[in-house]
Amino acid sequence: MSPASSCRAPAGAGLPLVTVSSYYGSDGYDSYGDRGEYGDHGGRRRVTSSRPRVNAGTLWAGGAATALVAALVGVVATLVVTGVFDIPVIAPANAEGAVDYIGAVWLAGFGVVGSFLATALAHLLMLVAPRPMAFLGWIVGLVTVVFVVWPFTIAVELEVQIASALVYIVMGIAIGSLVSGMATRAIEEY
Repeated sequence: MSPASSCRAPAGAGLPLVTVSSYYGSDGYDSYGDRGEYGDHGGRRRVTSSRPRVNAGTLWAGGAATALVAALVGVVATLVVTGVFDIPVIAPANAEGAVDYIGAVWLAGFGVVGSFLATALAHLLMLVAPRPMAFLGWIVGLVTVVFVVWPFTIAVELEVQIASALVYIVMGIAIGSLVSGMATRAIEEY
């Protein structure tokens, strides 16, 4: 019996005509995108999941490569901003509202930590979220906005605020684009 065929109740049962296609659609897929297999009168159904698998090796290798790129972006950005333009880069210090002038090594470390956190978030979202890349993009984008706006909320020179914001936006774009690209490559359909 084909998925679009109708099933009739025994004569005189008073039950209405039921079509399998009313639930599954004419292509045999239900409203969740799952393909059903039908027995007599649609009574038995085997559903295979349309949820993709995550290739963790590919994802975390991409996360490690992203960490290296983010570290290098931090080093280059600090060398350009501090070495060429003689403007310090700032970061939050331990005390509330305090800032610290950081060097290339510290900014590279922040890039590595941010990359691994973004990779872990991508992995988690790919396992549980319905549209993981959309959520990842929003989360990484909003965290980047927080770091870009933060220098303008403290009392330092305008050039330090602008330079620090530019460094953070470049690092955020690098981390977000690379992690989301590698996460997309790590999806395996089955």
